[in-house]
Amino acid sequence: MSQLLNRIGGVSCRRDLSASIVIFLIAIPLSLGIALATGAPLQAGLVSAVVGGIVAGLLGGAPLQVSGAATGLVVVTADLVQRYGWRTTCAITALAGAAQLAFGALRVARAALAISPAIVHGMLAGIGVVIAVGQLHVVLGDSPDSSVIDNIAALPTELRHPHPAALLVGAITVGVLALWPRLPGKAGRVARAVPAALVAVVGATAVSAGMAVPRVDLPSWEVPALPGLPEGPVLGLVAAVLTVTLVASMESLLSAVAVDRLQIASPGPRTEAPGAAPGRQPARLDRELVGQGAANVVSGLLGGLPIAGGAIRGSANVRAGAVTRRSTVLHGVWVALCAGLLAGVLELIPLAALAALVMVVGVKMVSFAHIKNVQRNREFPVYAATLGAVVLLGVLQGVVVGVAVAVFTALRRLAHTRITVAEEAGLHRVRVSGQLTFLAVPRLSRALAQLPAGASVVVELGGWFMDHAAYDALQSWAEGHRARGGWVRLGGRSGRPIAEPASAHACRPWTPWRNHHCTRPAPTAVQNDGGQLLGGVSAFQRHTAPLVREELARLAREGQRPTQLFLTCADSRLVTSMITSSGPGDLFTVRNVGNLVPPPGSGDACDSVGAAIEYAVEVLKVGSITVCGHSGCGAMQALLGSAMPAPSGGKTPPAAQPMTQTPLVRWLRHGRPSLARMERIGRLGRGEVALGDRPVADELERLALVNVVQQLDHLMAHGCVARRVAEGALVLHGMYFHVGEAQAYVLEVGGSGRFSAVRPDHGVAAAACARSGAAAGAGGGSGYGGGGLM
Repeated sequence: MSQLLNRIGGVSCRRDLSASIVIFLIAIPLSLGIALATGAPLQAGLVSAVVGGIVAGLLGGAPLQVSGAATGLVVVTADLVQRYGWRTTCAITALAGAAQLAFGALRVARAALAISPAIVHGMLAGIGVVIAVGQLHVVLGDSPDSSVIDNIAALPTELRHPHPAALLVGAITVGVLALWPRLPGKAGRVARAVPAALVAVVGATAVSAGMAVPRVDLPSWEVPALPGLPEGPVLGLVAAVLTVTLVASMESLLSAVAVDRLQIASPGPRTEAPGAAPGRQPARLDRELVGQGAANVVSGLLGGLPIAGGAIRGSANVRAGAVTRRSTVLHGVWVALCAGLLAGVLELIPLAALAALVMVVGVKMVSFAHIKNVQRNREFPVYAATLGAVVLLGVLQGVVVGVAVAVFTALRRLAHTRITVAEEAGLHRVRVSGQLTFLAVPRLSRALAQLPAGASVVVELGGWFMDHAAYDALQSWAEGHRARGGWVRLGGRSGRPIAEPASAHACRPWTPWRNHHCTRPAPTAVQNDGGQLLGGVSAFQRHTAPLVREELARLAREGQRPTQLFLTCADSRLVTSMITSSGPGDLFTVRNVGNLVPPPGSGDACDSVGAAIEYAVEVLKVGSITVCGHSGCGAMQALLGSAMPAPSGGKTPPAAQPMTQTPLVRWLRHGRPSLARMERIGRLGRGEVALGDRPVADELERLALVNVVQQLDHLMAHGCVARRVAEGALVLHGMYFHVGEAQAYVLEVGGSGRFSAVRPDHGVAAAACARSGAAAGAGGGSGYGGGGLM
């Protein structure tokens, strides 16, 4: 065990060292560029990188997050430097750090994440616009104004009369940043190991040699002057401290969450030793807030910029293979050594290159992926309002405007209700879209009053909330309409149950089933009319069909486009849609007795499964195939107690004389290779299948696991499957479902025969397993793995 831990520790140290060098190469130009954009001394950017790496790295709760000069605070810091001066800005930074320490001690970090993502992304996008417009002036050879409106107004004049040398340096920087990650082929993969920011700045510096362009000017290192006492209106200073605290905390916490998710999805050291990979610990947000606060206090006292965790540096740290917080701390050490020993080299860098670098970072802060996401969630007005207010008014004012618009939008959605009445073949259908509150009662009453007496009426409630006033109005009208000879059915979702006749289906749409007896016929009912089946179908038509009709109509128009073939047993207890959380159009499902995959040429009229596989692979172009076995499988029981001839070719025991060759007996012959494989395992003592978190219960469970592996081999015997796997376009997965425990297990990548339990938090890691399975399958044709089912 000690040798294993030493080996793991050595691997971790090497990976941390390598990652620290990568993020150090990113941090140097980025820190100088942010300092340039704020108008602070360039040395302040390096101070923030050192303090962020060492202090926040040691104390923070997100081990792989890399902290430094905050991109999201460029606009705020630039305004503070211009308004109060540099020493007062340092004092504000230290006070903001103290506020972060207090918030971390009060454990309010999670509460900060309650702010709508549309507001956060709108704030960052607005900051990105301000940064990009301001730094464009530096690229053109001028200096930016404090107002973004003034900067925009001055752009036409500067574009007509740019500084040629500065413009050339900036264009080279932007070009390298854009093209470097897109270099093709093997050479491109090797080249991308070097950060694009470093290549861009080095290239621009080399091109600018001999040109008369402004360059980095680092003052000689000396004991930093203490921050100056803030001078000015108290409310203004309080607002400045709160702004720095809010923006730095939000940026750090969101970045910590993003890096944490990326870390979970990234392959780490392969070991079972507990504690071998401390970097795998989930982010502790309250501790991260304390670490950021301590770093800002120290940075302010040493004359550095405000500090926050950055997704750019953090994601680079994870992708570079970092395992522990050592990489973050070491990167701070390298920055300190570089600033002390290589100041002359840094002073060769042209300011236009740093400005172009920060300008590109600002442009990337306006993410089209975020815009699509907020548009899909109907929050684009909140995003746009926040962005515009940040650009025109400032960061804190923009956040306030975004919160106000978000509140207004939420109240409007709560109050907005659409009521329509339509007649369909003598049936009057009243559809209520939105939440049914007292504000909608007058319109609902008018709509219901227009219905003729004695009519058949269906009221469909599409919202998730209904208050007491609306409930009373609806129930009163229904009782009166029935008293006048009419027929009424109330359905849909609501804030409280809607009364229905006693014989109606008791299950609500979309709720999980449990002891699903409500569709079974009463004891006195006639038993030969398919009572439970028809009862269930009738319940579907009443409750679920109205909710899925639009989606099914879309699927009917577009045709089926599943991405996965799911091959499992016909056992009635195995509900594929339930265990995979799938819906219409998600899975192409094949079910048979024993989840068997007859290999090609096996005869016995087994083309049904082969035809389904060919159709899924060649026509539907699925990206994965999953073979799923389960506990208590009747087919596996039949194989273990089989009276068929011995699969290994030996003599048939007297008690196992051949049975009548019924279709079931002929079909189960395709399970004989699995039985033979398990007998070889038992005899040779190697290749044992196993469950990750417990021993295999008995021979029946062992055969079910072996059968999954064997059927994956049978899949690879199909030419279309082998070809697509070799091309890297198809991944094979093995899965085992224990019915009694409601627990799914997936076969690990690499041919170990080990099935790992799927945990509730494995949603992100599953995607990484799927990618690993694709790589393994493409390389050797045996890339069976778990995860990535949905």
